[in-house]
Amino acid sequence: MSVEAAHAAGLLMLLSHPIRCRAFAELARHGTDGVTIFEMSIHLDVPQSEAAELLGRLVGAGVATGTGNGYYRVRDGVLREAAQALDRTQPIAPLLKEYPQLKSFFAHGRLTSLPATLSERAQQMAELFARFVAVDGVLSESEVNDRIARAADDVAAVRRMLVESGWLERDRAGTSYGSGRVLPVGSLSPA
Repeated sequence: MSVEAAHAAGLLMLLSHPIRCRAFAELARHGTDGVTIFEMSIHLDVPQSEAAELLGRLVGAGVATGTGNGYYRVRDGVLREAAQALDRTQPIAPLLKEYPQLKSFFAHGRLTSLPATLSERAQQMAELFARFVAVDGVLSESEVNDRIARAADDVAAVRRMLVESGWLERDRAGTSYGSGRVLPVGSLSPA
């Protein structure tokens, strides 16, 4: 796991506790006005000592700013940066950089929808997944599915797209798959 991914996981773990998540939400709700320890204790209905500890943890984790009896505020963009760091660790991320026109079909490194079947984007998506699956020799359906599942939930739809676009060929029984076309080396579809 990368340092960025570990940091993002730590933030998510910190905020997975209900009271810390509520404290973070209160800070976000108050925006630039911020809140004091006393105000936070009232909003969360907890003793001031517990509110101080909660705010201290949020500051220590880097998701908030503030000290002592001053005002505490949420740090803008921290969770967005953490999500982007996690996105960069997804297996398809390096290839997706080369197909920026397809980014709207993905969320957090996972395929969320497929472009219209006959569109240019569908051809680009098929090429992207052909490169991602990287069929070398003959693979079983299970092996193809495992590779696709690293970036898509609807494995059958992506596999069908690869076959229909000619990037994958399957035997008559539908149990073995091989490369249908030669992938271009270093060249990409036009943006």
